[in-house]
Amino acid sequence: MPLELPPPLAAADAALMVEALAEALRALPDDVPVGAVVVREGAVVGRGCNTRQREGDICGHAELNALRDAARRLGGWNLTGCTLYVTLEPCPMCAGAIAQARIDRVVFGAADPKAGAMGSVCDLTAMPFPHVPRVTSGVLEEACAALLTRFFAALREERGSFA
Repeated sequence: MPLELPPPLAAADAALMVEALAEALRALPDDVPVGAVVVREGAVVGRGCNTRQREGDICGHAELNALRDAARRLGGWNLTGCTLYVTLEPCPMCAGAIAQARIDRVVFGAADPKAGAMGSVCDLTAMPFPHVPRVTSGVLEEACAALLTRFFAALREERGSFA
């Protein structure tokens, strides 16, 4: 169940999720349309989309690309004070990187019932790691899920199965 937020914060979260959705569109047509942005003090400091297919890199997830971009721009790996907005619930690999980067908060759109590691399949934020982010789920969930549904429907039609 999503955390209830006061209206100004909820509006800011929605506006920043729109930024993440714009990043998701950049993944098309090669990759699953997932996008992410890292925000510090209201400003986007990192952007990323899925590039796994395009670059042939298993680590080419939107979250990791956005974290790398933010670390380059901010001059270091420690992203304390930042929030990550991502259109799909992070997988275990990304959840681990998020914790390692010291991200304060994660806001995601659609839950991932196949690989989600922030509440769907497992919840790595419930583990006693030295740092875990606060999580807000379901922000612009319908728009985030619809983009993924359309992508996979088109892929099934084109290939006759899941890739």
